[in-house]
Amino acid sequence: MSVDPSATYVIGVDYGTLSGRAVVVRVSDGAELGSAVHEYSHAVLTEALPDGTPLGHDWALQVPGDYTDVLKIAVPQAVAAAGIDPAQVIGIGTDFTACTMVPTLSDGTPLSDLPEFVSRSHAYVKLWKHHAAQGQADRINRLAAARGEAWLPRYGGLISSEWEFAKALQLLEEDPEVYAATARWVEAADWIVWQLTGEYVRNACTAGYKGILQNGAYPSRDFLAQLNPAFADFVADKLDQPIGRLGSAAGTLSKQAAEWTGLPEGVVVAVGNVDAHVTSAAAQALEPGQMVAIMGTSTCHVMNGADIREVPGMCGVVDGGIVDGLYGYEAGQSGVGDIFGHYVATLKDEHTHQRLTELAAAQKPGEHGLLALDWHSGNRSVLVDHELSGLLVGETLTTKPEDVYRALIEATAFGARKIVETFNANGVPVHEFVVAGGLMKNRLLMQIYADVLNMPLSLLESEQGPALGSAIHAAAAAGAYPDVRAAAAVMGRCTRGVYQPDPAAAAVYDELYAEYSELHDYFGRGGNRVMRKLRAIQRRVSGSA
Repeated sequence: MSVDPSATYVIGVDYGTLSGRAVVVRVSDGAELGSAVHEYSHAVLTEALPDGTPLGHDWALQVPGDYTDVLKIAVPQAVAAAGIDPAQVIGIGTDFTACTMVPTLSDGTPLSDLPEFVSRSHAYVKLWKHHAAQGQADRINRLAAARGEAWLPRYGGLISSEWEFAKALQLLEEDPEVYAATARWVEAADWIVWQLTGEYVRNACTAGYKGILQNGAYPSRDFLAQLNPAFADFVADKLDQPIGRLGSAAGTLSKQAAEWTGLPEGVVVAVGNVDAHVTSAAAQALEPGQMVAIMGTSTCHVMNGADIREVPGMCGVVDGGIVDGLYGYEAGQSGVGDIFGHYVATLKDEHTHQRLTELAAAQKPGEHGLLALDWHSGNRSVLVDHELSGLLVGETLTTKPEDVYRALIEATAFGARKIVETFNANGVPVHEFVVAGGLMKNRLLMQIYADVLNMPLSLLESEQGPALGSAIHAAAAAGAYPDVRAAAAVMGRCTRGVYQPDPAAAAVYDELYAEYSELHDYFGRGGNRVMRKLRAIQRRVSGSA
C-alpha cells in the first residue's frame, strides 16, 4: 500500500492479556499501513513472582515494565513497517484489558518497581483475570444488597471479583503495608496514558464499569467503612481523579514518551479506554441493539441502548460508557479462548487447534453426546461468580478429543446465548451480533455461534479491532473528526451477515441449550454448591485458604 506524503496518521495501541500491539492507521480512510506486536516478557504471573515467591490459587499478576516496553518496541516498529514519517502522526490512542489495576506512588511509580516490594505479590499489577478477591466481592454484594445501594442494579445486582473495589479490599486485608504505600489505585488503561503524557486522567469507561462511578459518585464513605473501617477513605485517598471523556485528549506526548516511541513531542494522546469498548467504533456498531462480542482469551459483550435498564448479571450500564449520547452496556464471559487453549495444552502434540477443528467440523450437532459448562475461569455474566468451574457431562469410554473440543466451543456459544437472551428479556433488545477478535478466524466456531444464537453473525473487517478502535478515538481526540461517531463512520469497517444460521442445526441446539440452562441454574444459582465447596477444600488442603 502506497504512503501519501501529505496524509496524516494515528496510532492505536492495544494492550491484551499476553502482548501489546501497535497499528498505524491513515486518518482519511482507516487504512492500516503497518503493525507490530510485543510479547510481554513476564507474560501472566499465576504461580510465582519473578523472584520465585509463590502465589496462591486464582492469582493473575503482571509486571508494568512490560507495558512500557510495548511503547519502546512495538510503536517504532509499526511506524517503520508503515513507511511513514513520524512527523505525520497527529494522535495516539490506547486501550487495555480491564479491570487491570496498578498500585503506585503519587508520581505513578508502580510499587513492584521498588526494591522493598519486589517479593510482595500485592505490589504487582492485578490482571483482569485475577479472581482471588471473590470473598471480598461476596461481602460487597451482600452489604450493598442489605443496604439497598442504588448503584447495585446498575451492575446487574452483583459486583465482580475482577473489579476495582474487590481487588483493593483484598489488598488492604491481606497486605496492609502495601495498601498504605499505595498512593494511587490506577486502572492500567489510565496508567499507560499517564506514562505517555505525564498527566493522570481517569477515563469514563473504566470508572463507570469497573469503579462503580454512577451519577458522578462512588460508593459512600459509610458503605466502605462498613466493609472495613480502614477502607473508609479508599475513594478519597487512592481512587478519585478527574474524569476524561472518551474520544477527547488526555494530554500530549511528553519528552520521555517521545523518546520511547520515536514520535514527535506534543502529539495528542487520547483518553484511555477498554479494549472491548473501543472495538464498537472499529466495527461501526455504535447504534442501539448492535452487540459486539470481542472474542479472544475471554469474550466481552458491549452494546449501546437508548434507555437505562436493569439487566441481571450485566457488568454495568454507563451513560456515555461507549459513545456520548447513549447508555453503554457490558457483559462478558471470563473464559473462551483460554478454555480451548487449556484443553489443547493437555493433549498430545498432534491434537492442535487446527486438527481438532477439522475433526469436530465433520460432526453433526449433538453427535458427540456431550454437554459442557463454560466456567473454567468462573462466570462473569450472568451469574457473576468466579468460584464456579467447568463441567463436562456425557463422557464415555468412546469419547474422543475432538468431541470434547466441539462441546467446549458449543458451551461458550450457549454462554453467549444466555447473555443475549437476558438482555432481550430485560428491555435491551439485541438486533445484531458482531464478532471481533482472534477467534473469528475459526469458521467452525463462527458457524456454531450462528446456529446456537440462531442469528446472523457480522464480522469486523480487521484483525486489529481494539487497536483500530483506539486509532479512531485518537483521530477524534486530535480534531480530525468532530467526534468518535464521525470518525468511526469513515475509519471503521464491518461485513454484515457473514455467517447465517442453519435451521436444522439451530433446532438441535435449541434442545441442547435447554439442557445447558438446566445445568446453568442448578450449579450456578444455588441448587448444588459443589463447585464452591471443591474450591474451598482445595484452598484448605493446599494452605492457601
